[in-house]
Amino acid sequence: QVQLVESGGGLVQAGGSLRLSCAASGGTFSTYAMAWFRQAPGKEREFVTRIHWSSGNTYYSESVKGRFTISRDKAKNTVYLHMNSLKPEDTAVYYCAADPLARFRPGSGYTDYDLYDYWGQGTQVTVSS
Repeated sequence: QVQLVESGGGLVQAGGSLRLSCAASGGTFSTYAMAWFRQAPGKEREFVTRIHWSSGNTYYSESVKGRFTISRDKAKNTVYLHMNSLKPEDTAVYYCAADPLARFRPGSGYTDYDLYDYWGQGTQVTVSS
């Protein structure tokens, strides 16, 4: 059974940086796409970014492009989210997610949360102004 465990959340001032980690286990991830989503209080879960495990190809939402970077360490089975120039509106619970088939949905691409079969428990990121 695939398990995803996030870590690295916390409180940071606006303009600061934070790195989240997602440790993956229980699967062979070469065919997977790994993603980060976030959910702020009272809002829907929002796609942040995605990486294809094998190719390393990445995709970002417009709201984080240029500030956030997703990467993976194959040897450690870990996906990272490097967040720079953080804003108060980045405050949310951040979730790691995995799609075993690296699917693409016409019209919405990689951003629909139901494309992802496995989820972590989430880690809180709070950005103070």
